[in-house]
Amino acid sequence: MEHLTLGTFKEKVFDYEKNKEWKFEGDKPAIIDFYADWCGPCKMVAPILEELAQEYEGKLDIYKVNTEEQRELASIFGIQSIPSILFVPKDAQPQMAMGALPKETFKKTIEDVLNVN
Repeated sequence: MEHLTLGTFKEKVFDYEKNKEWKFEGDKPAIIDFYADWCGPCKMVAPILEELAQEYEGKLDIYKVNTEEQRELASIFGIQSIPSILFVPKDAQPQMAMGALPKETFKKTIEDVLNVN
């Protein structure tokens, strides 16, 4: 799983300096985990995301954003609580979910929002 910086985020997800409207730069749907090292619920989500990355390998990308290190990205998305999980479909608006989601919820959202089976 790749940790995104401001530069790689603009390259792989959304170049908000160029585009006012949402324009996804990726070639497959993505999940972005906004987290921090000190956050307990984030630690619960991490292994679930590792499993999902393996199960859906080649079908979607899973990225992590450390909100402590990438404050600008956190503020652009108005991250107030962590973990915040951004589900990014290929051709639709992204959807944000808050909190430590169970694996089944991730899988349902991957199918329903990202259209990945």
